[in-house]
Amino acid sequence: MIASCCLPASVALAVIAAEDQRFPTHNGFDLIEIQNAMTAFQHGKRLRGASTISQQTAKNLFLWSGRDYLRKGLEAWLTVLIETLWSKQRILEIYLNIAQFSPDTYGVAATSWRYFNRPIFALETQQAALLAAVLPNPEHFKLQSPSAIVRQRASRIKRQMQQLGGARYLQQL
Repeated sequence: MIASCCLPASVALAVIAAEDQRFPTHNGFDLIEIQNAMTAFQHGKRLRGASTISQQTAKNLFLWSGRDYLRKGLEAWLTVLIETLWSKQRILEIYLNIAQFSPDTYGVAATSWRYFNRPIFALETQQAALLAAVLPNPEHFKLQSPSAIVRQRASRIKRQMQQLGGARYLQQL
């Protein structure tokens, strides 16, 4: 387990850029992203997720996997609870320590050692972006021999990190 004080800014920023760019400012639910997902679906696009880091933390820490109304309702309630009780830094810390990065690897520190053979604080920005690139579907997107899609996602994440303002963006947490 890695404490929030020891998380490199590049890793935190890469995950926020990839998963939840409004994380510092929302209350656990990104209503803009939910609306965007619904609008895209209504226009014939595939239904995509709009879960925030806070929602994913609630789900991964306390609930079972799957898509049903009971789990989603409990996830919403738990999200409100953790947003009330924990700081954004704490939520991000927990998320990064329990997130799945490959079929059998959980937590950013273990993943750093397994796939890059180095401690998390020694990761380069490109490696941090690769970590974040697999988060939407670590069963499909692989860190070991990353596909062109994973590499493209990592490049997009690096650009988003710069657009967010780099490490200064994390001061909002």
